[in-house]
Amino acid sequence: MVLGVVGVVVAVVFLIGLLNSLRVVQQYERGVVFRFGRVRQAVRQPGLTLLVPVLDRMRKVNIQTVTMPVPSQEGITRDNVSVRVDAVLYFRVVDPVTASVKVQNYTFAIGQVAQTSLRSIIGKSELDELLSGREALHQGLEVMLESPAAEWGIHIDRVEIKDVALPESMKRSMARQAEADRERRARVITAEGELEASQKLSQAAREMSATPAALQLRLLQTVVEVAAEKNSTLVMPFPVELLRFFDSMTPKDAPGTPTLPAQRQEAPDEG
Repeated sequence: MVLGVVGVVVAVVFLIGLLNSLRVVQQYERGVVFRFGRVRQAVRQPGLTLLVPVLDRMRKVNIQTVTMPVPSQEGITRDNVSVRVDAVLYFRVVDPVTASVKVQNYTFAIGQVAQTSLRSIIGKSELDELLSGREALHQGLEVMLESPAAEWGIHIDRVEIKDVALPESMKRSMARQAEADRERRARVITAEGELEASQKLSQAAREMSATPAALQLRLLQTVVEVAAEKNSTLVMPFPVELLRFFDSMTPKDAPGTPTLPAQRQEAPDEG
């Protein structure tokens, strides 16, 4: 009777220990087993796994890609502009054993390194690089993070700068600079148009000088264009050459031209 009770108790204890030794590892997880405090290099794969009762302890490590926002960091660029920059970091665990043993909290550690690297990249860059040359900065941040992350069994997939916050005074200065640049380009385009128009007008003048009738035809075309506007007053240009023509046809000593009387000359007294 006593042996039967003992056998039942042993069976129950064995069953409870067996159930406690069974663990389920999800597809996105890996199991790191510690036996008597020493890590086992064999990583438990997804599925049902069996641990040695009392001896083994398993830690599950998530191997999914983690999206971590990097808090805004304030710094001064190389050209002495104060800015606030925030970024986003994508990383995942590639070595669960190293991530569990080498660092206490790999997520917190990666976040701190990302903030430090972001402040460092701000001080090494100019404002134009932060605004327009971000691809090179992304690569620089990734290189700075890869070195410590590799020692912790972590792979950096990507790091990107999300936003660059500028002071209001700097925004106004940049707006004035952009407006001045647009005005300069407009003036240059206008000057180039005037130069090209003057060259074309000079060429047209040379062509018309060879055929005076062309100048008269152009004058008539101008009159027609002005008259098409239904103006009450029409101003017609009078060519100066015509006045010179009439002036050349007028004789200098024509009849009826008044002449001044000749002055009388008196001889001086000899005595």
